[in-house]
Amino acid sequence: MKVLVAVKRVVDYNVKIRVKADKTGVETANVKMSMNPFDEIAVEEAVRLKEDGKATEIVAVSMGPLQCQETLRTALAMGADRGIHVLSDTELQPLAVAKLLKAIIAKEQPQLVILGKQAIDDDSNQTGQMVAALLNWPQATFASKISLSDGTAEVTREIDGGLETVALKLPAVVTTDLRLNEPRYASLPNIMKAKKKPIDPVSPADLGVDVTPRLTVLKVEEPVKRQSGVKVASVAELVDKLRNEAKVI
Repeated sequence: MKVLVAVKRVVDYNVKIRVKADKTGVETANVKMSMNPFDEIAVEEAVRLKEDGKATEIVAVSMGPLQCQETLRTALAMGADRGIHVLSDTELQPLAVAKLLKAIIAKEQPQLVILGKQAIDDDSNQTGQMVAALLNWPQATFASKISLSDGTAEVTREIDGGLETVALKLPAVVTTDLRLNEPRYASLPNIMKAKKKPIDPVSPADLGVDVTPRLTVLKVEEPVKRQSGVKVASVAELVDKLRNEAKVI
C-alpha cells in the first residue's frame, strides 16, 4: 500500500511572530523555518504504518519555493521513501494546494493520504477536506488513532464531546491531530541517507493547475495587548470596579 503525505514549510513554532511594517503579512526574512508540526505527525504515522507492514511506500509532497526541499529532506530523513516538490513562488492558498494534490494523487495512486489537520501559519484547516471533496474520497479529520485492515481504515477522531470512531473504505484522506503520535527525531545516518533519496520537481503548469490566488489579504495586525490585572482588597472594591470601571454589572 502506498501512502502519500504532504508537508508544508512554515515559520518555526518556537519563533515569536512579527508583523511586517507595512502590515501586509508576517515577517519571514531571516526567520527560522521548519516543517509544520501537524505534518510531522502525518509523516510519523506513515512511517509507523510502514514499520508495521501495512504500507510499502511513503511519498512526501511539498509545495512552494526551492527552500521547501529542506522540508522534504526532513520527511525523507524521518522515513519517507521519495519526495515530490511542486515548485512555485506564488502564494499557494488551500484550494490551489488541494487541486495540486488531486493531480499528484491521480498520478501516484496512493491508497491512503495523510495530511496535517492545519498549518500553523494560516490555521485554515481546509486542505484535507478540499482534497477529499475533489477526489470524492471518504475522509476522517482530527485523527488521534488510525488502524488499517482489509482495505478499511478505522479512525478515532477528536471531537468536542470526546472521541468518535469511524470506519472508512480505502482509498481515503485522513488529517492528523496532536495526540495521534509523537514524531521521532531523525538520526544522523538517516539524515545522510535522505540526501540520496530522490525528489522529483514539478510545476503547477505540469499538473495543469491554475494557482492564481483567489483571496486577498487586506491587512495583518497584532492582537491588542491585554492590560495587566490589579489586586483588590475586598469584595466591595471588586464589585465597585466591575460596576464603574469595567461596566459589566
